[in-house]
Amino acid sequence: GRAKMAAGGGRYFCTAGRGMEPFLAREVRTRVGATEVDYVTGKVFFSTEAEPGELRKLKSGERLFLLLKKHAPLTVSRNKGKMLQEIKSLVTEEPKYWLDVISIWRNFHGHEEKKDGVSQENQLPLKRKSEETNIATKRQKTEQVREIVSEECQAGAGEGCVVPERKSDQDCRAERKTSLEDSSKSSGEKPIANSEQLNFSFRVSCRCSGVIAKVFPSQEIGRAVGVALMKQCGWRADLRYPDLEIFVHLNDIHTVVGIPLFRLPLANREYIKTAGLRSTVAWAMASLAEISAGASVLDPMCGLGTILLEAAKEWPEACYWGADISDSQLEGADVNIRTAGLMDKIELLKASVKALPLPSESFDAVISDIPFGKKFKITKDIQLLPDILQEMERVLCVGGILVLLLSQDLHKRMDGITKCAENDSPNAISDGASETTTAKALNVDGNSSSLVNGVEESCPSSQQTRFGSLVPDGIYGVSLGKTDAFIYKYRKISAAGSR
Repeated sequence: GRAKMAAGGGRYFCTAGRGMEPFLAREVRTRVGATEVDYVTGKVFFSTEAEPGELRKLKSGERLFLLLKKHAPLTVSRNKGKMLQEIKSLVTEEPKYWLDVISIWRNFHGHEEKKDGVSQENQLPLKRKSEETNIATKRQKTEQVREIVSEECQAGAGEGCVVPERKSDQDCRAERKTSLEDSSKSSGEKPIANSEQLNFSFRVSCRCSGVIAKVFPSQEIGRAVGVALMKQCGWRADLRYPDLEIFVHLNDIHTVVGIPLFRLPLANREYIKTAGLRSTVAWAMASLAEISAGASVLDPMCGLGTILLEAAKEWPEACYWGADISDSQLEGADVNIRTAGLMDKIELLKASVKALPLPSESFDAVISDIPFGKKFKITKDIQLLPDILQEMERVLCVGGILVLLLSQDLHKRMDGITKCAENDSPNAISDGASETTTAKALNVDGNSSSLVNGVEESCPSSQQTRFGSLVPDGIYGVSLGKTDAFIYKYRKISAAGSR
């Protein structure tokens, strides 16, 4: 049923790109000490006592919500009227419940706006000085929040909404909002829709999939929920710039109601000027590289530098290098690095990934999004893959980690390239390839045409020595929006070419 909004913490959920759920589940545990963590496709649920500022730092999720309700999926029946009643009952609660929700939400919101003294979205000045000082002391503890709200109300009590012209609409709304909360609280009665109250605006965002979507379109559910809230709380609907957004997600797994805690998605990084690879995926790749203090990390096809930026922000004690063959990409990366203030952490150089002007075994981690098939013709690139891997393997220290992002096509080829080093064993390559495998590989003509023609069975001799030192340590399928990709992790267990 209803998620607890206890004084000492809350129950949340965070949306995630497909395949990112395990990364996010691990991250909420380590970063915000989350408990009761569980996930389904696209969402991770958890409890934590962390402050808004800490929750804002989550890097592998999309949007963060305060969880209001989580039920079993709605029962689908012939009786649509009864079903709509059940849907409405998700939000019809005693007014105190919604006041608590708004208090918690404002606590988060105040936090977000205070960050740069300007609300990021409408660039209006902060609501009021008194509120600004209060924000600093706010905790996400309902009791405390209540006191603060009433304090604020006293500060602005005499003013009502007869305010001097110079006040922005935002200030005005803030005052109406506080006085509305105060009046309904002191009277303890169900709020009556009065003119002040109508100035608290909201919208309902509804997403339906599975069986229920066949019965009701999302809009119809959204409208039913919206009408129920207007009747009960006297709020007004505002689809464009609502004060509060209410998110309803109905599918075959569950019924979820939540409110987004920050206006902007977590995945929007304020420190990245031009986004290349999706920031969440770049962060996940860097998290697999086991970057420790003093480590040297290379992205040999860095593009706009997203992976390096995500890594350097999170693990600032390491040194980062980015190489790319394209001047325009390097220029973009340079602007990104300056914007993020990481000039002292990340070095850029112009170089081809097939011939890096870098010493062998000089990096503790190599992380790269191999950008195949997007800009270039896929056939040409697949031929290059062995050369690229060989060069990445060369510059990697023994014990170092290689993390690659591969397209669907390359993922299929990768198995061919690495498996043939171990006689098609299911776990791709491993430490002790038997001598018979080596002998078999050497019997094959030593050119790599087999790869070009897509014949993966025959195994060129060069392949055996080439990737013998890289041991697979996990493959993760992730969604890049329109396409799917795979993150591969390898560990280098011996010097390249030696056994």
